[in-house]
Amino acid sequence: MTSPTDTTLAPPDAAAESSSPEDAQSPSGPAQPFGLGSSPLRTDALPKALGIYPFAADLWAEGLLWGAVLRSPHPHARIVAIDTAAALAIPGVHAVVTAADLPAGPQSADGSAEEARGPVGDRPVLAAGVVRHHGEPVAAVAADHPDTARLAAASIVVEYEVLDALTDPEQAFHAPPLHPDGNLFRHLPLRSGDPEVVGEVIVEGLYQVGRQDPAPIGAEAGLAVPRPDGGVELHLSSTDPHGDRERTAACLGLEPDRVRLVVTGVPGATADREDLSFQVTLALLALRTGRPVKMTLTREESFQSHATRHPALLRYRHHADAQGKLLKVEAQILLDGGAYADVSAEALAAATAFSVGPYVCPNVFVDAWAVRTNNPPAGRMRGEGALQTCFAYESQLDQLAARIGVEPLEIRRRNVLATGDAMPTGQAVTCPAPVAALLDAVATSPLPALPMDEPDTDWLLPGGPGGAGDPSAVRRGIGYAVGMVHMLGAEGEDEVSTATVRVSGDHATVICAAVDSGQGFATLARQIVQSVLGVAEVYVAPVDSDQSIAGPSARGRHTWVSGGAVERAALMVRHQLLQPIAANFGMSVELLSIADGKITSYDGVLGMPVTEALEGKELWATAQCRPHPTEPLDEAGQGDAFVSIAFCAMRAVVDVDIELGAVRVVDVTVAQDVGRALNPGQIEDRIEAGVAQGVGLALLEDLRTSGGLLVNPSLTGYRLPTALDTPDVRIAALLEERDVVATFGAKAVSAVPAVVAPAAIAAAVRAATGLPVGRLPIQPEDAVVA
Repeated sequence: MTSPTDTTLAPPDAAAESSSPEDAQSPSGPAQPFGLGSSPLRTDALPKALGIYPFAADLWAEGLLWGAVLRSPHPHARIVAIDTAAALAIPGVHAVVTAADLPAGPQSADGSAEEARGPVGDRPVLAAGVVRHHGEPVAAVAADHPDTARLAAASIVVEYEVLDALTDPEQAFHAPPLHPDGNLFRHLPLRSGDPEVVGEVIVEGLYQVGRQDPAPIGAEAGLAVPRPDGGVELHLSSTDPHGDRERTAACLGLEPDRVRLVVTGVPGATADREDLSFQVTLALLALRTGRPVKMTLTREESFQSHATRHPALLRYRHHADAQGKLLKVEAQILLDGGAYADVSAEALAAATAFSVGPYVCPNVFVDAWAVRTNNPPAGRMRGEGALQTCFAYESQLDQLAARIGVEPLEIRRRNVLATGDAMPTGQAVTCPAPVAALLDAVATSPLPALPMDEPDTDWLLPGGPGGAGDPSAVRRGIGYAVGMVHMLGAEGEDEVSTATVRVSGDHATVICAAVDSGQGFATLARQIVQSVLGVAEVYVAPVDSDQSIAGPSARGRHTWVSGGAVERAALMVRHQLLQPIAANFGMSVELLSIADGKITSYDGVLGMPVTEALEGKELWATAQCRPHPTEPLDEAGQGDAFVSIAFCAMRAVVDVDIELGAVRVVDVTVAQDVGRALNPGQIEDRIEAGVAQGVGLALLEDLRTSGGLLVNPSLTGYRLPTALDTPDVRIAALLEERDVVATFGAKAVSAVPAVVAPAAIAAAVRAATGLPVGRLPIQPEDAVVA
């Protein structure tokens, strides 16, 4: 097999450890910014800009076959029969597989039908017995040409008994069960304080959040190659190589060591790629045919297959005293998990725990549910659970501010959370929580100028040039929002990562199975080793499942857990390097330091280049990082469920045409709690990306369904924000209050801007129009003032 990933740049003696595609260009050297706190250029920037960056869709192998999947046209139906004869009769078709071809065989699901279920969770690899959402995989084909494969898939005859589709999550409680596991994924009550408390001021609201799709720039693709030992090698844009290997092996009835997963470039991943069916089906076709099989999904298939953000319905009642101090919050939260469980229980925990937001409230009573429907499955996406509640509680605070006659900023200041305060779950906030300082930073940042009444600025108005709107109908609004997200896994999830650092001559190699899905971990790993060892040239090895486990790329965990493992391994190598030098000078290792590529002693007597000290040596060490454990929330929603929390405040400025309902986001100013800015340039990039995603949910993005059928599964129907939709993003402050339990004291930065931006934009539209704005995305009719 040959592929672009086999021809990466590397030193002559380190070809096997050369960088993954995003890191395969010239390594950072003395001419580049060096170490932690600097902002070196990402080495994947140029190849991506030039279009030469290798992804899974670019892979090739000798004897390649092409895979295609037949998907259900119904959101809910019973499979009566599957006839594959017509597909097998097509010249060039080498295999057709259904659930019955899985090595484990179909398992009894409900006594009346058979269903091939995966080894974990409730999602089948290929439907057998029942299909539960539009686009669910039913069968797959391998052929010698992609068009032949798709023709063969379309030729498979499936007899369905169409069933009523359950699409309203509120009806899930009383509807017949869609699955043997029932329709309720989780019910999580939160009880804290006195339920009899009643405030002098009470505000209520009903809020809705639509279905946002991660819409990765590259659709899912992969290559499976059968191995001589009866196993299979998968080349995929996985974000969790070890988890995907374990689940794939179990579905195929193989030992894990007979499945190898090699991570190719990830073409965007603001959510985990959770569709296990893709990799298992791909591997099954390769094993069945004995030949490499490649599969690249169409954009429509991509929309049908991966998980989306949970749509939500939220009812809130806030009680406060006459000054706006919160006394009690009551809420009902309903998440639509779609057809399969995925991470709905995790999302619900975050929604419940953060239901009040970064505010102090002594009495909190919440009932939260995640339910099954025949809608598309929902899963992990930046700030899952936290985003939905942020929109609701921030809307409530705006309503409360208006009721008692104070500014939106002031109502937030009166209730702000600080380090040492308790969350409604009973967990004390022990990490830095500079929420008040974040609010002050955005409040004091200069406002953008008003657009001048000149012909060359008419494109700045909502609707752009040539629009039908009257400039006199444009109103400017300013809105504020604050939000929070947890980092790492929650509720007892074991977080661990392993890394190896090897130094040979003038370069170092990092081996860690942490996938860089766009968050820049590979660049961070280089900076860590540069800072600890003073070695300029650092290579990051390609990721595969033969390496030690590092866990999934989610919740900002790799900065903390994998970065911690890299740092510990590098420190062990540093000790190996310095110990003999210290012994020669009769001093302890602690009296030596490494900076600017030199080893120096405390008294200045010793000054030796690191490259000289390393000459003729090869040093290496492997280390693990495992943060302190957490615990599940109990039956009252109480428990220390989170390792740490990150906070963000935003001010959004919008212009609204109150006659047409057109909205333009002019400016978003951000103040974020980052713990320590390890790479300021990269942090700002991640904040801008989060804001752009938040703008999409606030105004544009809504994966719509009708009777369970996807209405707009394309990039023409599903509207994503472009450069013209994305506002100026200004960083008012990156507050650096180090979290003492976190690696380097740093906090994750990607999720919390995406959580806060929709709430801030909604607040600004509310300020411009005087309308309540109770749903996302905001529709034109929501912004029209009669």
